[in-house]
Amino acid sequence: MVELFQDYWLYFLIGQYPNGPLGGLALTLLLASLGLLLAFPVGLAMALARVSPWRALRWPAMGLIYVVRGTPLLMVVFWAYFLIPSLTGVKTNQFLTMLAALVVFDGAYLAEIIRAGIEGLPRGQVESARSCGLSWLQAMRLVILPQALRHMLPSLINQFVSTIKETSLGYVVSLSEVSFIASQISAQVLTRPAEIYGLLALTYFILCFGLTRWAYWLERRLARRETPAPRTA
Repeated sequence: MVELFQDYWLYFLIGQYPNGPLGGLALTLLLASLGLLLAFPVGLAMALARVSPWRALRWPAMGLIYVVRGTPLLMVVFWAYFLIPSLTGVKTNQFLTMLAALVVFDGAYLAEIIRAGIEGLPRGQVESARSCGLSWLQAMRLVILPQALRHMLPSLINQFVSTIKETSLGYVVSLSEVSFIASQISAQVLTRPAEIYGLLALTYFILCFGLTRWAYWLERRLARRETPAPRTA
């Protein structure tokens, strides 16, 4: 495995860049980061519609969230790959296809995370804000969301972990993310697939385990900050 890493580490990390498109682990992290970043406003909008007092917003948002969450990401990737060109007449590349699929898919999951964070706060928060003359949107923007988002940070990190693993489905549209690069290396070195995919598994484990532990540490830190200090006599 050490010899493999010495021979292919640069290709594994960045693909053919700068002599070709960016790929490998760098593309995986870029895709996951952009996917979660762009999915956040989508999820926030759907979450606000989900908890809004207006049925015209609540029911369509609920239906969209249930449909996307009940559909495998692979199907969303295929929809993006075949449906977007048929509707727009413009063929999208593999990166934009996978990014669009991640934004839609993660947006639905983030919507439920944000909704749970909002509904986890005491109901008196909204009522107190409304009694001060704030509209529902102002109460959400100024009072509820700042508190809810702080509590949701560990869940957002865990969603980022899931997004990193979801990028591996870019393989089906020939996107040169890290698992696709590993398969190309395996095709060149036919006798060592166990070592190549073992290195791939180790890479995913280090990334995901490190982020998971960070989320756990952040959750404990937030819990300590919110625990009132004991009173001294």
